[in-house]
Amino acid sequence: MKNLFLKSFLLLSISLLTTSFGVNQAKKKEVDVTKSRIEWHGAKVTGKHFGTIQLKSGSFLFDKNKPVGGDFVVNMNTIVCDDLKGDSKGKLEKHLNSDDFFGVANFAESTFKITKITEIAKNKYKATGNLTIKGITAENSFDLDFTDNTANGTFVIDRTKYGIRYGSGSFFDNLGDKAIHNNFELKISLVF
Repeated sequence: MKNLFLKSFLLLSISLLTTSFGVNQAKKKEVDVTKSRIEWHGAKVTGKHFGTIQLKSGSFLFDKNKPVGGDFVVNMNTIVCDDLKGDSKGKLEKHLNSDDFFGVANFAESTFKITKITEIAKNKYKATGNLTIKGITAENSFDLDFTDNTANGTFVIDRTKYGIRYGSGSFFDNLGDKAIHNNFELKISLVF
């Protein structure tokens, strides 16, 4: 009986302490995929291309109004090239969807899961997490600026970390002016 009383007292004390000192509960805020935007920019020796891709879902976790985590899913079937028209546009979009690049038939989604967020200035944070493209996961970091209900940033990705080596001078010789840069950028604006 004394043992039962002692256990009950300890549980009640722990409960009161946690309530009194307020255990931080992260608050989830869903990203509005209809208002958010992701622009991609890729470059080669002889020029560059840009376009958009759509977010399928996403959310940030906040603790005391500061971001502490997040999960995002990109719909790879929505790759669009905005700088070309007609047959050239269709040809590039088809190539980006092919196994040479993102292999969309087998990998319809890419994901980013934030594992750590560090404040680097007022309303500016470094987000570190696991990016998965074509079933391959690697850690990446990028800066995010938070204003009101929007997070903006530029995410630089080395495509070769995800098995996308087509036209890479790092893996193929004698490409000349057909070489494609390894890094591409995602300019993101996430509204939540």
